[in-house]
Amino acid sequence: MTLISFAAAYQDGSWRHSPVFELADGDADATTAAARQLRPFTGTATPDIRISGTLIPRLVDHHVHLGLVDAAELFAGGITHVIDLGWDPHIARTWTDLVAPVTTIAGALLTCVGGYPKHAAWGPPLSTREVVGPDDARAAVAEQQAVGASVIKLTLNSEAGPVPSDELLGALVAAGRARDMPVYAHAQGRGQAERAFAAGVDVLAHAPFSDALPDALLTAMAAGGMRWISTMRIHGWGEPTPELEVSRDNIRRFAAAGGRVLYGTDAGNGPLAVGVNAHELAALAEAGIELLPAITSTAPGQRVHAGASGSVAIVAGAPPTDPDALPGWLGTARGVSVESFEREGLS
Repeated sequence: MTLISFAAAYQDGSWRHSPVFELADGDADATTAAARQLRPFTGTATPDIRISGTLIPRLVDHHVHLGLVDAAELFAGGITHVIDLGWDPHIARTWTDLVAPVTTIAGALLTCVGGYPKHAAWGPPLSTREVVGPDDARAAVAEQQAVGASVIKLTLNSEAGPVPSDELLGALVAAGRARDMPVYAHAQGRGQAERAFAAGVDVLAHAPFSDALPDALLTAMAAGGMRWISTMRIHGWGEPTPELEVSRDNIRRFAAAGGRVLYGTDAGNGPLAVGVNAHELAALAEAGIELLPAITSTAPGQRVHAGASGSVAIVAGAPPTDPDALPGWLGTARGVSVESFEREGLS
């Protein structure tokens, strides 16, 4: 039995200070087979290994494009779990085998004929699946599930071309529901976030930034369980923009109404830090969001390890007492294989 102590640990929504964990064999299931696992130890034995940092089993970027970034760099930068929200499904299917970061895929982005991002330059041709009508919706969703997708993503970007009709939008959501695949949506342009909500979309891939949403709509979204992924730093990449201010204000009011906001960066979209992005976290803090729930919570359809299995994040030192220091502190996170504690005596 190998015992490891940490300065602190954040697990299941709460802090433990100076905790001790036992390094043990993981459970033999689909996501933790053959993995070593850290399990809380409540005895009185002396630790074999002392780690000066803080253990956080899961740090999640809920919106990435692994075709545009290096998965190894994401993990090295502290991200243990990601949701890839759109790429060539024949390539994306290989990412579901990654040990770190644990990856959930959407497969191709689903849209109407000529819809975004069919003619955008950032993705390969097969990263977009044009759905020719409601009767094609079930086939489009089934194709993504067949390559390993556990969520689907559709696009409603009226600023970049045509968008699915209400009939097609409803058919896509229904097709996802029929296969138990939560529906994520890129909603851009006035009225598109409202359309997504009305159709039953589960998660907005970006906090709405095209216009200030009415309080009544925000309250309804929150009450209906819709979740938003933040991605605020794509607006100006550090420079102030109207879109950044709109998204931050929408997030602030949505959270005040009880809405759930998830940390996500849209990694691959411009010059963003690869790994935990302290600037995205700072923007969330400015909007009044609790950071640890936002970056450690799971999202609908996401694949996760049970417990502290396989790969975890270590953050330098103990948690700061000043809340303003939390984004920068989390930005020091690095991904670590659980096996490396024993193999390398990591400290």
